Amino acid sequence: MEELAMLRQLIGQLQQLLQLYGSFPPQNNNNHLPHYLYFHYYQQEQDHHNHLNRWCFPNIDDSSADDYYPLVMAAGKSGSCKMLETFKPLPTKKSRKERNRGKLPGTTNASEVMEQEIWKEFPEDLFEAVIARLPIDTFFRFRSVCKKWNSLLNSQSFSQHCAEVPPAHPWFYTITHENVNSGAMYNPSLKKWHHPTISSLPTKMIILPVASAGGLVCFLDIGHRNFYVCNPLNQSFKELPSRSVKVWSRVAVGMTLNGNSTSCGYKILWVGCDGEYEIYDSIKNSWTRPGSMPSYMKLPLSLNFRSQAVSLDDTLYFMRSDPEGIVFYDMITGVWKQFIIPAPPHLTDHTLAEFGGRIMLVGLLTKNAATCVCIWELQKMTLLWKEVDRMPNIWCLDFYGKHVRMTCLGNKGLLMLSLRSRQMNRLVTYNVMSREWLKVPGCVVPRGKKRQWIACGTAFHPCLTATA
Repeated sequence: MEELAMLRQLIGQLQQLLQLYGSFPPQNNNNHLPHYLYFHYYQQEQDHHNHLNRWCFPNIDDSSADDYYPLVMAAGKSGSCKMLETFKPLPTKKSRKERNRGKLPGTTNASEVMEQEIWKEFPEDLFEAVIARLPIDTFFRFRSVCKKWNSLLNSQSFSQHCAEVPPAHPWFYTITHENVNSGAMYNPSLKKWHHPTISSLPTKMIILPVASAGGLVCFLDIGHRNFYVCNPLNQSFKELPSRSVKVWSRVAVGMTLNGNSTSCGYKILWVGCDGEYEIYDSIKNSWTRPGSMPSYMKLPLSLNFRSQAVSLDDTLYFMRSDPEGIVFYDMITGVWKQFIIPAPPHLTDHTLAEFGGRIMLVGLLTKNAATCVCIWELQKMTLLWKEVDRMPNIWCLDFYGKHVRMTCLGNKGLLMLSLRSRQMNRLVTYNVMSREWLKVPGCVVPRGKKRQWIACGTAFHPCLTATA
């Protein structure tokens, strides 16, 4: 009982100090814990120089005296009340610079050496499979590491790995009004513009991107005389031989692959309003004229040159007017057909698009002073256009009262639309699958400040190994 009296006396003295310099602790109402409180000593800064020491004590009764007696006696012998340790903050994660401070340069730990040994034995074929699945932008940074990595583009095994990778979002190759002799590529995944320099393309004439397939872009000069094929990513380039038919008027152009990749070859078809057409075969490297238009096809075709051709499997689709509809050509059977499809009312600047085997239509719907971008899908049973989506109303308010013109720069599942007027120059993308509208950042040349005006363009699926 003497020890218990000493303990209570010590507690009473501490409580007096607490009344002078601190506050009493709250009572413990948790029935699942022992009937005493856990408290810590900590410092709470009141100003720059003064601190208030706060103490908290266990609630001791007769039954718990034996448990606390050794602790109290140890405090009494030491001459100070150090029953509980002061609160220490949790260790924080140090930066790499702090961790490496004091280390000798060139020294490594055992784990780093082990990792180097693991990567040293990394299989070559697996290495190419990993590189083939990197983002396109990352790969071009990797090319500058060494000659071996730079030579991957010429590797047959690397080409096979690239062919196994599912195609990502298409990119867009565009021409600007300010730089008609150089292109600008847009990567929608990173929302980033690239400005490649294709040294093989002619610089003394204006050439325009008109079609694409398998990572290759087909160009036609503004005089409609010469064709060129190029891969903007690896600079593979070819100037096609002269056409056998001399047609100097405007032509519509489509492009298809013979197989799953450009290694199997590709074909390019041009067709004029008078019904003349030719097909280029990359395997034969020559133009051929398979035949003539069937008699039931009304001539002239009145082709809509604002609309690029749509490629579905081995068939190319072109938009025509008078009568409104679609003409299409099967590259395998060599047969021309047409659908007479009335266009939606109040429609302007319309163009064909495709997604997942479906034919789509995108255009400006203008009525009175209101203008909106709408999306339609062709119904195969009725051969009528059905509206499936339209631009958000809050965006369309910007077009109110303005004479807006639209150009479709890509029609392969992800559409890029150029909307412009005297007071506006806007680029947007539309994802047919997710029905998502996004604004495209302005195209600015390197070390430039002025925003470029997009004149024309086409979508293409980026492929590192496609060759012309």
